[in-house]
Amino acid sequence: MFTLFVSCGTVKYSFSGASIPPEAKTVSVQYIANNASIINPQLSQELTDAIKDKFQSQTSLKLINGVGDLDFEGEITGYNVKPVAIQGGDVAAKNRLTITIRMKYANPIDPKYEFEKSFSRYEDYDSNQDLRSVEDEITEKIIEQLVEDVFNESVVNW
Repeated sequence: MFTLFVSCGTVKYSFSGASIPPEAKTVSVQYIANNASIINPQLSQELTDAIKDKFQSQTSLKLINGVGDLDFEGEITGYNVKPVAIQGGDVAAKNRLTITIRMKYANPIDPKYEFEKSFSRYEDYDSNQDLRSVEDEITEKIIEQLVEDVFNESVVNW
């Protein structure tokens, strides 16, 4: 990882675009509970692990249990399928899976970047496909997008 110290050492930059206070040495990600009305049993663990993996691969922060210098906690609040792209005869050509999460980011070193907000992403799939046949593939894509949103909101402060 390449690190460049700028502005008298007040912010650490990396190739990922992350700007992290140099005092921050650790990050923690609490288990993300699934409180959606429809439950995908693997989603909580997959999302929690994906956020951890992002910070391990894109920053020099050490991942710890407990509460780190930067801390994330959250919940899955929505997991919904709706028809989209209605065609003739009120038949949907596509269905849309939307996943919504609510995340809280604590950064006591630089509190102006703290947040508690919702993030939502979706993927469409052909309505002639059963959700179960495409669910793993599209949830993986949605998780990638959600993780990128959380990462950018928390440590990419350009």
